[in-house]
Amino acid sequence: MSDDPLSVIAEFPGVPEAVDSARQAVDRLYRHRVLRRASPAVSAESSLRGARASACLEGVEVSLDALRRDEIGDPVVQGALRASAEMGRMGATWRTAPRQVLARLHAVAAAGLAPQPSLGRPRSSDETTDPLGLGPAPRAAEAAARLEALFGLLELGTKAPAIVLAAVVHAELAVLRPFGTADGLVARSAGRLTLVEYGLDPKSLVAVEVGHLEGGYADGLRAYLSGTPEGVARWVQHCASAVTLGARETTAICEALQRG
Repeated sequence: MSDDPLSVIAEFPGVPEAVDSARQAVDRLYRHRVLRRASPAVSAESSLRGARASACLEGVEVSLDALRRDEIGDPVVQGALRASAEMGRMGATWRTAPRQVLARLHAVAAAGLAPQPSLGRPRSSDETTDPLGLGPAPRAAEAAARLEALFGLLELGTKAPAIVLAAVVHAELAVLRPFGTADGLVARSAGRLTLVEYGLDPKSLVAVEVGHLEGGYADGLRAYLSGTPEGVARWVQHCASAVTLGARETTAICEALQRG
């Protein structure tokens, strides 16, 4: 068995080309002239759009205008907004203490959705929510063991591209549902955080969640669940496409700012 399993995934058919295309899209975005003076504003708008898309993937439709006016009290929407904001404060800790980061992300994402004592704590029950219709989650003991294996991968390090690492982090959290509530919000936040902290998108400009929303998200996760090389490759290709689409979304933000 390879000492770097993510590098093996990075070479699955179709993955290198998808990853390269996504990287080029991000590189083009980072060359946009608006970012010389308005990078923080672009990042803030990208985060807002990402939070909206993440809530939509949980089944809660909301408009950007309503979010900007802070008119939405739905706990899923508020959880998505809090998780998005928290990412900016937890970045450097992700590499050194991923358990702490996930606990914090769940605590802010699930507030109002789960009892206070369970916030930030892995589930002990085998029951979970299933907003994407993925089917039963692994039992609590199996989920805990696989979560530890994921932490091991993060601590081991990899030569695989950030997109591959982010895809695996995202998928494992989404399918394991380690907390039982708000796991999708946590998974998407952790996926975006990985893209930021592992160098693909250091300024958190790419609205990758919008890319996930544009299509194929649940089907991609089901493909990952198959455990086959083809299924895993399909999920990573979906994630690379989401990065490309997210970069396109952020480019539109830049263009709007440029027009004034």
